[in-house]
Amino acid sequence: MRAALYDRFGPPEVLYVGTVPVPDVRPDDVLVRVHAVGVNGGELFGRAGKVRLVTGRRFPQRTGIDFAGEIAEVGPSVSGVRVGERVWGVLPRRLGSAAEYVAVPPRNISPAPANLTPEESVSLLAGGTTSLTALTAKSGLGRGERLLVRGGSGGVGSVAVQLGKVLGAHVTALAGAKNLDFVRGLGADEAFDYRTTGPAELGTFDVVLDTVGTQHRAYRRLLAPGGRMVAVAFDIDRLVPSVSYLLASAVHGSRRVRFFSGNPHTELLTRVARYAEEGGIRPVVDTVHPLAEVAAAHRALDDGGVRGKHVIRIAGPAGGGPAGSAAATHPRG
Repeated sequence: MRAALYDRFGPPEVLYVGTVPVPDVRPDDVLVRVHAVGVNGGELFGRAGKVRLVTGRRFPQRTGIDFAGEIAEVGPSVSGVRVGERVWGVLPRRLGSAAEYVAVPPRNISPAPANLTPEESVSLLAGGTTSLTALTAKSGLGRGERLLVRGGSGGVGSVAVQLGKVLGAHVTALAGAKNLDFVRGLGADEAFDYRTTGPAELGTFDVVLDTVGTQHRAYRRLLAPGGRMVAVAFDIDRLVPSVSYLLASAVHGSRRVRFFSGNPHTELLTRVARYAEEGGIRPVVDTVHPLAEVAAAHRALDDGGVRGKHVIRIAGPAGGGPAGSAAATHPRG
């Protein structure tokens, strides 16, 4: 099968499309034929070698963590899913979803949103699960509270702005100047250019959701008494001081910072799908790239200015509509 690979750490141009074996399906796994995957910031760090203590140094390495597709094979110990079912999910153990097939435990998939194409679905997956966890489980955002979203036009921020409004908050978003009308269109009550509006000019907030990863100390100071800050990114170029501050602020002081490592499960994926099907959140796809242009997709995210998500199309049903094709050729013949 085809997959996105790289043989050394470096810029996006190290990526290429090669051939690897179709993954073996363990008794408690399902095999998914991948239609589309998202491009996420963590994958850029992995490709650049900035987290090599986690990824290791053995090559070739692969990229991609989330996916939308259809079930192609079901392990003998798995029940409750069927071949041909449209699903979305994540790889819990490794990177490598930018490929024609992935094997995954059923606890890390759920039915994909019925009203969305695979490209639209996967554009919501990481941002939706991260935002929902951050704004509900981690911060307990309440109706009428003031929410600040840093990075309001990105893959996580664009969903968080929408979800904040669904949860009844007053939403302020920070984004680049050219994206201010865009985030207002997502529902932000106020939007400011992060280049010209500093933290001191923003007032106070009950919840700050930081998707950028810098200036944690300055934005933490904006919290009202009892306020909560959730950091879903950190400064990779200042990794030790950034992580050290987050760890300390998580246990000291009245305005604590929460952070977490995403590993969405069926229940969380199902909740996000329900929000999408009910119209509470909508997908924002910046650009859809073919698998052959995976390097261009990484370059586009590296260069910044994204609106929503860059998506890589792997395969898809005829016509490109929401319905999957159960008649696809089985990878093992």
